[in-house]
Amino acid sequence: MQHRPLQHWLMKSEPGVFGIEHLQNMPEQRDHWDGIRNYQARNFMRDQMSLGDPIFFYHSNCPQPGVTGTMEVVRTAYPDFTAWDPTSHYFDPKSSPQNPRWVMVDVQFRSRFKRVVRLQEMKACPELADMRLLQRGNRLSILPVTPKQWVFILNLAA
Repeated sequence: MQHRPLQHWLMKSEPGVFGIEHLQNMPEQRDHWDGIRNYQARNFMRDQMSLGDPIFFYHSNCPQPGVTGTMEVVRTAYPDFTAWDPTSHYFDPKSSPQNPRWVMVDVQFRSRFKRVVRLQEMKACPELADMRLLQRGNRLSILPVTPKQWVFILNLAA
């Protein structure tokens, strides 16, 4: 059986809603990543994420957005049940248990950086010029990261 190489990801969350410290403090430092309501981001989770894939945890929509640490996929895509809950902020009346429209994955905390690798800092690095996060107009909450970008950002955080 042939194994595909790990793919690397970046997943954004607002620290006031769910920050890296929330994940770090969860039982077993693990939780589901729910509420994705963009088809391209959903497709990344559904079609491309695999067990063990490493992920950068990115704090967005805050004074100093940036990469705060790492986590990994510990359960592949399954239906996002928040879409079926009318009291949920992520409710989608077009999704149902019989015909789920949205998925989520489970992630587990791996590391928290000593400092945030800030968005502005990454933008100043020519080595990251082709990173999707830094492309104009790219607002997806889940993005692929190349292995070279992964290592470069880990080195910035060190």
